[in-house]
Amino acid sequence: MSKAFTRESDDAPERPVTRQSSALPPGAKNYLTPDGAQRMRAELESLERERLGLTAPSSSDHAKTRLQELERRVLHIKQILESAVVVPPPATEEDRVRFGATVTVRETNGEETQYRIVGVDETDFDRGWVSWLSPIARALVNAQVGRRVKFKSPAGDTELEIVRVAYK
Repeated sequence: MSKAFTRESDDAPERPVTRQSSALPPGAKNYLTPDGAQRMRAELESLERERLGLTAPSSSDHAKTRLQELERRVLHIKQILESAVVVPPPATEEDRVRFGATVTVRETNGEETQYRIVGVDETDFDRGWVSWLSPIARALVNAQVGRRVKFKSPAGDTELEIVRVAYK
């Protein structure tokens, strides 16, 4: 076949599936909440089912691209789960902030905000889920209900009062 009738993308080598770098600093443990680990396992199962549907020989560029995306995500989730340390909630209710806690804080202006301290791979700012390595989590961990903690935010120094601590 003449080269004039082929696409350049047909000649391009497939991008290999590479290991994604971790957001964890060297030596840090990869903590996950039990429900975070369960969500990861469910996503992995779903992706593997979708991947099986795409493994049939296909000339579709979209199918090949999607398969590569799936391979990368599957590999990433497997790496997360292999290195994860699942931390269960405390056996009894505590008023002290620990990993996995949902913390309600009151700012100096009276506004209340909730944060849930989760693993690096569970972070979801829209839901108020912050990594245990984040500055806000570091300020809150080990504090008790009624205590005030100082937190350096991008807007400046802030004082937060811990109103409630709950473990789901």
